[in-house]
Amino acid sequence: AVDIPHDWLIYQVRDLYENSTGWYRKVIEKGELGLEVGGRAILRFDGVYMDSTLYVNEQKVGDWKYGYSAFEFDITDYLTEGENELLLQVRFQSPNSRWYSGAGIYRHVWLKICPAVYLPLDGTYVHTEYLEEGKYLLDVETECAGAVSPDTACTFKLYYKGELYQSFPAERVQEKRFAMQAELVAPKEWSLEEPNCYELVAELLRGDRTVDTDRMTIGFRRLYFDPDRGVFLNEKYVKINGVCEHHDFGCLGAAFYKEAMRRKFEVLRTMGVNALRTSHNMPAKEVMELADEMGFLVLSEAFDMWERPKTDYDYGRFFKEWADKDVRSWIRRDRNHPSLFLWSIGNEIYDTHADAYGQEITRRLMAFVKEHDPKGN
Repeated sequence: AVDIPHDWLIYQVRDLYENSTGWYRKVIEKGELGLEVGGRAILRFDGVYMDSTLYVNEQKVGDWKYGYSAFEFDITDYLTEGENELLLQVRFQSPNSRWYSGAGIYRHVWLKICPAVYLPLDGTYVHTEYLEEGKYLLDVETECAGAVSPDTACTFKLYYKGELYQSFPAERVQEKRFAMQAELVAPKEWSLEEPNCYELVAELLRGDRTVDTDRMTIGFRRLYFDPDRGVFLNEKYVKINGVCEHHDFGCLGAAFYKEAMRRKFEVLRTMGVNALRTSHNMPAKEVMELADEMGFLVLSEAFDMWERPKTDYDYGRFFKEWADKDVRSWIRRDRNHPSLFLWSIGNEIYDTHADAYGQEITRRLMAFVKEHDPKGN
């Protein structure tokens, strides 16, 4: 048995990049899941390195190629009464990276049991905008899925340090979408020195009964870039002292541990660091959570290569078919964080200066980003 998160490569210290295949097996009892009629069972992986395939009861559910983006599968229709076998196959071929990657289910895995009508993961989009005289606009949209009915409704609640700050009813703007806008007077602003975080809770109701909730950390801040004067946060000039932060923990390997990341942030703070670039891939979601909490700006980066590879077995093999799915996963998961200040679609990308086609890919990736973050968070 192994504990998740898990990196099998770090145990092969004499051959860290050995070609290998990992199989992860778990048995679940359907009757213990608490599935209601019409409910769904969603299996969510925060990160699997890389090229993985999920099977349930020997039936293929689906593939996921990139090692750094989160993904999920609805396994409901593959479940049978009694015991159910989940198998995840992970294929590691080397060389596939310019740094130590690790291999396996190196980030967390979640099983969400959804009611018949539910809030999909990463389906809430929050935008805050400074108006004037300390006032902010809070603009929220949320999706719902499943058996939506006329009595399906949604409300939003905003908390500060565990105390209810304000409640807001939402309006149904489409069959499966709710929205709300409200002006807030003098909310506490998020800054590097005082990272004031609020918790926004979306509650989905059927009649007067709450059937699902979605919780997220948000913040209120004024961030803008001046080509002559630099970066300003809440009207205050900020000198960006950033580092490039890879995803592993050195001799601990690539398996993600939140407290190890917290310690790393604390050490970086003593060095004068106030920002990081997630070199060169999407970070674990806990990195964004810690940056919100501890007051760091994050340049979130997606790719180290596009279609032109840098190593024999890297993500370039899959980019053309999979990039839109990975960008969707990346942007939707992290777009609400107050620590986010830039999206990066690539690092030292060969395609961009090889020929005109590279510019076409650039425009396509930019369009994907704007599709899922149209308000420019």
